[in-house]
Amino acid sequence: MKKKGVLYGVGVGPGDPELLTLKAYRILEQCPVIAAPGRIPEETVAYRIAAAACPSLEEKERTGIEMPMTKDREVLERSHREAEERLAALLEEGRDVAFLTLGDPCVYSTYFYLHRRLQKRGYEARIISGIPSFCAAAARLDLTLGEKAEQIHVIPASYQIREAMKLPGTKILMKAGRQAAAVREILKEEEARGARIMGVENCGMPGERFFRGAEELREDAGYYTLIFVKEGERQ
Repeated sequence: MKKKGVLYGVGVGPGDPELLTLKAYRILEQCPVIAAPGRIPEETVAYRIAAAACPSLEEKERTGIEMPMTKDREVLERSHREAEERLAALLEEGRDVAFLTLGDPCVYSTYFYLHRRLQKRGYEARIISGIPSFCAAAARLDLTLGEKAEQIHVIPASYQIREAMKLPGTKILMKAGRQAAAVREILKEEEARGARIMGVENCGMPGERFFRGAEELREDAGYYTLIFVKEGERQ
């Protein structure tokens, strides 16, 4: 029986190619096929990060996997099914595939939908951890995320965040750029209660920008905008 290929979900980190892990580099070197989340692999952020650290990617077969940013369940199901079939065909040929994903595959990654689907079909799928964007951003800001009993909460900013602001400790708002105007108003309220606001736009990428305070969060902030809310005295 022909041996099937292995699918690797490879975290490439938040943006700086030097943050690619040694294990991720090894897997990228050994896999004959590189999959990237977008129609044209070379145009994706994840591929550009990985290729800067691992130039051999330019010599490998590359396949684009479209993963639309939508909450439409029918559109998502169709795209996941098409991606599943494309990856399954490669694995059936006995070819290992490295699927590139920003940050870490276990943190709000669309890759995990494919990971589960292919595992259910009997294919081997492994996770190669990457440095999460909020850890890299905290380092760039010289910020500790949690000390002693302080809690840390990671929150997707594209969903309702007002209730999340009631949580104790440090709040981390992921991918806040698309909701910048609405998020900024909520952050102003938190500042009035004594919270400290700071963040990074495009951490480790071209156009990296830091801001401190809600007023410095631009309404046209990029998609990869990450915000930290450090707890103040709640009234």
